[in-house]
Amino acid sequence: MENETGFINPIQKLVFAIDMANEFIGKAVSWCTLFLVVLVTLNVILRYAFNMSFVFMEEMQWHLYALIFLLGAGYTLRYNGHVRVDVLYQRLGKRSRALINVLGCLFFLFPGCYLVIKTSIPFVHSSWAMSEGSADPGGLPARYLLKATVPLAFLLLALQGLSMFLKNFFILIGRPIPETKRRRG
Repeated sequence: MENETGFINPIQKLVFAIDMANEFIGKAVSWCTLFLVVLVTLNVILRYAFNMSFVFMEEMQWHLYALIFLLGAGYTLRYNGHVRVDVLYQRLGKRSRALINVLGCLFFLFPGCYLVIKTSIPFVHSSWAMSEGSADPGGLPARYLLKATVPLAFLLLALQGLSMFLKNFFILIGRPIPETKRRRG
């Protein structure tokens, strides 16, 4: 992470901190996937072998899926795992791809994250104010916690977008930031 002079500049520190935060959260959320698989399997066994079903288990599946999807978005962006049309992008040079990424962040990612965060905060506030839980008998309490992950997730996505923006901006000006990726796994 150091440059030629051995100095770690503030931009490098910021990019590294954002990348590592999403790395940590992404790996933590990956454990939710294992728990979700176990929960779905248990639900299927209970339903078809014992003719039993529990509302809280169904809701827990939805909540886990939402957490995986929402909190894993920044991690996915970090590793360029989001769906994109690569027909032209892959054929372009490094600087052209960097320009597309910078423009994509400025005109799509940042405004989209801002809109979701701005519109979800009143929704979350209302949910917290009433201590919202499941409307179904036997459902999960504290649904407001799940709803609070919406602005948090889009903040993490926007931060990872900032990291992506900075990396690509510095490629455009000919001063690439050293890569901070660590091996996944």
